[in-house]
Amino acid sequence: MSDLQGGPGALFAIGGAEDKLKKRTVLQEFVESAGGSKARIVVVPTASALGPDVVDVYHALFAALGAASVVGVRPENREDADDPAFLEPLDDATGIFMTGGNQLKLAGVVTGTAFGRAVTAAHARGATVGGTSAGASILAEHMIAFGRSGATPRQRMSQLSGGLGLVQGAIVDQHFAQRNRYGRLLSLVAQSPGLLGIGVDEDTAAVVRGTHLEVVGRGAVTIFDGSRITSNAHYAKRSEPMLASGVVLHVLPATATFDLEARALLSYGPQPPAEEIAELEAAEADLQKLAREIAAEGVSPKYYADRKRRAGRRTAQAESSKQAAGRSSAAGESRPEATEPFTAGAHLDDSSHRTPPSE
Repeated sequence: MSDLQGGPGALFAIGGAEDKLKKRTVLQEFVESAGGSKARIVVVPTASALGPDVVDVYHALFAALGAASVVGVRPENREDADDPAFLEPLDDATGIFMTGGNQLKLAGVVTGTAFGRAVTAAHARGATVGGTSAGASILAEHMIAFGRSGATPRQRMSQLSGGLGLVQGAIVDQHFAQRNRYGRLLSLVAQSPGLLGIGVDEDTAAVVRGTHLEVVGRGAVTIFDGSRITSNAHYAKRSEPMLASGVVLHVLPATATFDLEARALLSYGPQPPAEEIAELEAAEADLQKLAREIAAEGVSPKYYADRKRRAGRRTAQAESSKQAAGRSSAAGESRPEATEPFTAGAHLDDSSHRTPPSE
């Protein structure tokens, strides 16, 4: 069993696309919270569609950041999640990290099973529990299963499912500013004013210890407090815009701390130097293909398949045109080359190609 000294551990709700190449601030903080050089981390890639590669990536990252051991445990269905063989690694874990991917799948496999209860028990005895993207949303009692982007809150904009309940009284959303998810989180707060809406930007973590939330990373954490809201959520129809008046907004950059119980700002400090921010921004351009795929887990696998089929058709058409041009010596036309090969994660903001229930 773990040698943790009791008391609930920290919770890391990471907004996705965390830096994996240079400073790796968010992941470094997670490893330190899990025990640093003594950290025993279990990676749970249930939500991911990438297979063993996603575990390999996080294994390499956490090992490079000093963790003593890193293992992957992947229950694929509720039967797996009730199998003692899948629970055993959690008994000794000082850190549990859930990857991004399909949020509804993660909720369907983990919540209400022995695996989910083991994660909760590990947190209660002191293990650090966190996740990125889908792995962040499931930390709350109510998690966003899927939904549309947009700045305006609308009726039926998103769907909730059950989470692990480690963050009480809140809903956590991710890729927040990058995918323009203000409207869907605000719509949920309008429908359930007792819940805080917590939106986490990419390469950013909302770190919860007790009732205090601290912001770590390059972006911001946005909080909607609807405790005094006036809303028409009870009669707005279909996809109509919703009234949301009197919502208190908090935008918290790195170093800011917030009291989730009192719903109040506690403190804030200086921001990272401009050159450090510039360096982190430059690092994004250097991400390798696999890292981009992990960051882009919020897009439906069907979207990838459709893009690949379309790219294949364009390539075949371009090749046919090229051959026809070669046979016509008098034409003198220049034909375009085949389109660029399909790259997973490209054009993530094109919401018209997304299909629920993927995040």
